Order: sequence, then C-alpha cells, then structure tokens
Amino acid sequence: MRNFAVYINPAFADKTSIFELLIRLRAEDQSRCEGKPELSFYGDISQQEHFLDPVQAVDFDDHSKVPPIDCILVFGGDGTILRAKELALKTAAPILGINLGYLGFLSESTLPEISASIRDLVDSRYKILSRMLIMCTLKRDKKQILQYEALNDAVVYKGENPGLINVRIFASGSYVFDARCDGIVVSTPTGSTAYSLAAGGPILAPQMKAMVLSPLNPHLLTIRPLVFPAEEKLILKIHSLSQQAWLQIDGNNVCPIQDQDEIHITASKRHVNFIKLSKRTFYRILRNKMHLGK
Repeated sequence: MRNFAVYINPAFADKTSIFELLIRLRAEDQSRCEGKPELSFYGDISQQEHFLDPVQAVDFDDHSKVPPIDCILVFGGDGTILRAKELALKTAAPILGINLGYLGFLSESTLPEISASIRDLVDSRYKILSRMLIMCTLKRDKKQILQYEALNDAVVYKGENPGLINVRIFASGSYVFDARCDGIVVSTPTGSTAYSLAAGGPILAPQMKAMVLSPLNPHLLTIRPLVFPAEEKLILKIHSLSQQAWLQIDGNNVCPIQDQDEIHITASKRHVNFIKLSKRTFYRILRNKMHLGK
C-alpha cells in the first residue's frame, strides 16, 4: 500500500499533530523501503480547509486526477468513520479507523499505534472484513423521494412530537405488527452495537448478513426487537401522524416524514471494507470496550 486517503474529524483540536505524524511516517517508510515510491496522502476537497502538508486535496469524483487509493485512514471516532463511508464507496478502498474519540468501537488503531499499523499495511500484514449496508428509500404517494445507504442504521423518529407515532411493519409483503412508539431503528450488524443496542436489540457478529428492527419505547411490552435475514424487504408505513417526524441515516436527520409515508429498507448491493490488523476478536472488543459480562 502506497496511496492513502485521509479523512479527519474536523472538530479534533490538535489536527496539526496528525499531519506531523504523517510526515514522520513517510520519512520512516522511505528509510525502511528505499527505492520504493514515497507514501502519498490525499484528502477530499470538502475537507481541504483542514489539510496541511503532506495531504493533497483532490476531487474523488474525478477519477482521472486521483490515483487508485489503497486505504482510507480515518482519524476520529465512530461517527467520523460513518461519515467516511461515502469516501469508501467512491474509492472502493478499505477503512482503517484511528481512534480519537471516546469509544472507538469501529477503530482498529490509535495514534500511538499508527506507525506499526502503517508498517503492517505496507508489508501486507492485514485482513479485509466486509460489512453490509442497508438501502433506505422514502416513498411518498408511491413516488421515490430520496434514497440513502446506511452503514449503521436507518431510524424513524418522532422528533419534537411529544406523542407517539404509529408505524405498520411489513416484511416481504407480509404484515408483521403495528407499533405505537417513539420510533423504529433498523440496523445492520455493524449498527447492532449502537442505537439498536440501546433500544434493547441483540448484538450481531459483524460478518453476518441480517437486519435488526428495534422499536423505541413501544407502548406495548409484547413488542420486541426482531432479526430479519438480509434477503427480506422491510416496509415501515407511517400512519395517523399528527406532527412531523424524521428519517435519520447513520445519526443524521436527512428528511422530515409526513403521514402515509413509506420507508423501504433492503440490503444494499454494495458494502464497505475495513482493515483488520490485530488478533483482537470481536468478542474481546465487546468485553474491553462495552464491558460485556462484567
């Protein structure tokens, strides 16, 4: 690996230290791999105001001006990794998360470990883990209004509405149940350890192909989270809505929801790859970062 994309949490206070680190990594690599092309770092033009040498701002939509990217270095927490999803889809490059946040559940490295991590990447000592996405389509009067892919989850939420909202759920055309609740979370296996888990949903191993539907504070105790195979086509029909609700994708409000709107959710045909460097298992991460069993 020689060509890296760089994606940074713009709120990180000491961004200069990241660029100094990249310069040092380039120098270390040149002394260790003499005769090879130097490491190159590229960042999306949307973040160019935050970049210093050695990161070059480029337009990743213009493939003629960008060399093939081998890996995306994401400096931030889990939220930053979710935002870097679009860059991963544009470049087809795997993500290496360098945790600067609180939990860093999706991260594989830290700033003190990054020198060793880059050596492992350059020397091809890593694995690729593929994570599924879900495709979320909002339909209004049988017309498609918008479409988003989510790495973590798609959420129908009541917003500022003090009352509950009504959601009727179908799976591949079959009626499942009606829920009066604060909202519904539909998550990927990656998102099963996020909002869905806080709503009482199960934890899925990240390599699974499935979707978790977790109601938020349902009016009836008999309504519980459900796990659906990735082949299912879920439809959430909003009805009897008196005030505006919201559709959230990976933690961001993307569109207000109106009465009689339908949210169609399926497994996406695309996926996002992640770099796996260490021998730490998913279950060890659960124990260490989420205190599973403690």
